[in-house]
Amino acid sequence: MPERVDVIVVGGGNAAFSAALAAAERSRRVLILEVAPQELAGGNSYYTAGATRIVHHGLDDLRDLVEPDERHPFTTVPPYTAEDYVGDLERVTDGRADPEMARVLADESAAALRALHSRHGLRYRLMYERQAYERPDGTYLFWGGLHVGNVDGGEGMMAEHVRAADRAGVDVRYEHEVTDLIRDGARVTGVRVRAPGGMVDLHADSVILASGGFESDADMRERYLGPGWAKAKVRGTPFNTGALLEKALAIGAARGGDWTTCHSTAWDAWAENNESNRELTNRLTRQSYPLGIVVNMDGQRFIDEGADFRNYTYAKYGAEILKQPGSIAFQLYDATLRPMLRPQEYEMPGVGVVKADSLGELAARVGIPPDALNRTVSQFNAAIDRSVEPDPNIKDGRRAAVDPPKSNWAYPIETPPFYAYAVTCGITFTFGGLRGDLHGRVLREDGSWIEGLYVCGEALGGLFSGNYPGGSGLAAGAVFGRRAGSVA
Repeated sequence: MPERVDVIVVGGGNAAFSAALAAAERSRRVLILEVAPQELAGGNSYYTAGATRIVHHGLDDLRDLVEPDERHPFTTVPPYTAEDYVGDLERVTDGRADPEMARVLADESAAALRALHSRHGLRYRLMYERQAYERPDGTYLFWGGLHVGNVDGGEGMMAEHVRAADRAGVDVRYEHEVTDLIRDGARVTGVRVRAPGGMVDLHADSVILASGGFESDADMRERYLGPGWAKAKVRGTPFNTGALLEKALAIGAARGGDWTTCHSTAWDAWAENNESNRELTNRLTRQSYPLGIVVNMDGQRFIDEGADFRNYTYAKYGAEILKQPGSIAFQLYDATLRPMLRPQEYEMPGVGVVKADSLGELAARVGIPPDALNRTVSQFNAAIDRSVEPDPNIKDGRRAAVDPPKSNWAYPIETPPFYAYAVTCGITFTFGGLRGDLHGRVLREDGSWIEGLYVCGEALGGLFSGNYPGGSGLAAGAVFGRRAGSVA
């Protein structure tokens, strides 16, 4: 173990490796310290589908980045501009996204992925199974501004990051828990590490914190997100405990972003091993809800399932489920809708689902009052504007005028058999972190820099609040990771 390197990166996900690779491009001697054992490494990035939101000008602009596919000639990928990106960030966060960070993310998203692809071998593809429905004429129309993802999802992304780091000469150490920051005066000069051989002090010109948020710590969730959040299921790594956020705060770092909200989704409530599942990873999410309706244990709807494309609502609806009785809800579909659901999610082993030939039987089997469910579904079906043809590839305006409304994709629930998928709140990452400048330098409350200390990834606050546009988290990790690694 070297006692001194140029750059220490704390963490083992996409942002950490993006930072390390950028530093290695500058011939820095880089050491990655990952708390997890190698078989559990990869941070939250391992558990993702790899979807990454970037600016582009359509399919022709993406051909140098994505893998060839026989469906490309029959595919339309609408351009997604920097203005679209910034506008989506502003809209879904209700104006709370840091505007300068949002602009940097939009402007550099494509370049960050192209650098990982062309310089380091990470592979990308169009995400047909998540972002486009096949139309009756055999063509595909991508929607929601999120079109590109890693080959083999998060697992493939992290395997390729590790191989790239090895080629670049980056030293990666597993089961190395950073317990404290070492300082010389006001400057951070290294880290204290609990390693397999004991405690050791390691020194560097720069330390980059890419160690995630605090979503894996139930006490911190209760303290900052509010009562009841201890019940949320941890979707990703169990190692994001927020310990290093607290160490940075203790030496004067300022909080950045919104510490009261997080990324949370509809998550299988009944599946065994439904937390930090390395085998099923993202398959435990349930994201076809815009096609159906969602009801609580009282048989009542409580969200507008069709308010927007899934990409712009799924990260906030987990919190809404947590508020319901028992912190559980049920996504309802009928026989017509069932074939349209994402097979990788709704056909996974051990999926939490009940199937019945009548709504009354379905309600009784899941514990909902049958009369209440029948009334909710009948009122919903009667309120659908059937003069509008449904189309899941666009915001079709096919509305159900109920309370809450369903603004798009109002398909009736009327053809047996019926399906109820049990969902609860799955927490992905917390939106609050450390305050950093646009190159990830960690700042104090007065705006001064804690010399030697940088931050990126989910540990960097400021971009998201209450919600986020799907795929912008991995993009932010790549952009701000590369930015930190380019100056550290």
